[in-house]
Amino acid sequence: MTDLDEIDFGLLKALSRDANQSAGALGRALGLSQPATWRRIKRLQELGILLGRRLDLDREKLGFGVTVFLGVKLGTKGRVSLEDFERAVCAIPEVQTVEHVLGLYDYRLRVTARDIADFERVLRRRVMLLPGVGSVDANVLLSEERRPGPLG
Repeated sequence: MTDLDEIDFGLLKALSRDANQSAGALGRALGLSQPATWRRIKRLQELGILLGRRLDLDREKLGFGVTVFLGVKLGTKGRVSLEDFERAVCAIPEVQTVEHVLGLYDYRLRVTARDIADFERVLRRRVMLLPGVGSVDANVLLSEERRPGPLG
């Protein structure tokens, strides 16, 4: 692990709450000058700790009212490589995240759709036709209360 001090952790916590804050505002909150804050941000980026800034969209206001988590168990691991499955699933625009996991399923997918009928279309015409898919289990997201980062 890279040596980080309390100011680095404070900077990461502040950015995880609001990545749009200016270096000047962040510096004032942490007792640093704007140039010193920029140097720390640049260092965190160079170390690969700060990977980027993310735009958080309101999916519902954009017309995507359904989020479903899929557990995918591959049925033909010997004939289809994991890379083939990953390449194909990443090409589906409704699939927001692809996580290779250990446990009951091989992959966990986050799928966003306009409504249940749209999700069914994605499931039948895209996900079920992916190379190597054996079984799929679905969990519909009812609400999302908090999304804490690794720093709390």
